[in-house]
Amino acid sequence: MENLMEVLAEHPFLKGLAPQHIKVLASDCVRHVQFEPRQVIFHEGEEAHRFYLLRQGRVAIEVRAPQRGPLTVETVQAGEVLGWSWLVPPHRFHFDARAIELTRAIELDGRRLRTCCEQDHDLGFDLFQRFAQVIADRLQGTRMQLMDLYGVHPTPSHAGGSR
Repeated sequence: MENLMEVLAEHPFLKGLAPQHIKVLASDCVRHVQFEPRQVIFHEGEEAHRFYLLRQGRVAIEVRAPQRGPLTVETVQAGEVLGWSWLVPPHRFHFDARAIELTRAIELDGRRLRTCCEQDHDLGFDLFQRFAQVIADRLQGTRMQLMDLYGVHPTPSHAGGSR
């Protein structure tokens, strides 16, 4: 059995996090989970009190479009994080997530982690910076998809945005 602290410390999303913060995450905050292909992980609007560090597999982040069904906004894979809504009130998921293939992940308890972040502001700041980058990257990815959808191509003054 792998050492959970080592697994957390080596995950790309947490790489470089202080050892004492890894220890906090490893205590009472995590569990290993597995999702079968096509299994829904969470639905838009559900309470968001968890997030996932993907270790294997791929997950589609989807929006429901009237008369079109689910549309994939982005695909995340091993080494990435899934779910940031646990961090921002009102703590509800903004998208659906569905496993594309067998997916193994570490699920972290957002409620417990929010309490830990309130008690240790250094941990909270570090995690918030990491999640802010994820949110910015996802927003940029969605922007590029929308421009593709509508046939708009960025000009040099519009490319890149602020990150």
